[in-house]
Amino acid sequence: MLKLTDFIIDCPDTMKLARFYAEVTGRPVTADSDADWAGISFGGVELAFQRVEDFVPPTWPGNEHPKQYHLDFEVDEFEPEQQRLTKLGATLKQNFINEEGYGWQVYTDPIGHPFCLCRNKGVVWHGPDEISWPNG
Repeated sequence: MLKLTDFIIDCPDTMKLARFYAEVTGRPVTADSDADWAGISFGGVELAFQRVEDFVPPTWPGNEHPKQYHLDFEVDEFEPEQQRLTKLGATLKQNFINEEGYGWQVYTDPIGHPFCLCRNKGVVWHGPDEISWPNG
C-alpha cells in the first residue's frame, strides 16, 4: 500500500514561501515550521518547503532550467484570484484562457516556482473545499 504524505518544494527561504502558499490556499503554516522545513497541512498530505543553499529557480516555460513540478489550483473565476495572487508576490507568465473564459494561467511564485490557475468547463463548486469534475 502506498500513501502520499508530503509534496516537497525546494527553496532558499522556507518561511517566506510557506507564508505565500498559506495566503494562496487560506490554510495556516504548521506550528512546527522553521528555517529548514516549513509546511501546510491538507488533511493527510503536507505541502512542505525544504531549504536548499544553492537554489536555482526553473525558467519554465523555457528549458534552461526546466520545471521540476508545478501545482494546479482550480478557480471559479480568474480575475479576483489573479489580483489577489499578484499582490501576494506571484507573477503572471502566460494566459491560455479561451473566449468562453476557460483554460489556465501560468504563474510563478516569489522565487520562481511555476503554478497554474485553472478553470475547467463543467466543474461545479459545492463549497470552499469541494468541487465536482465533469464525467467524474
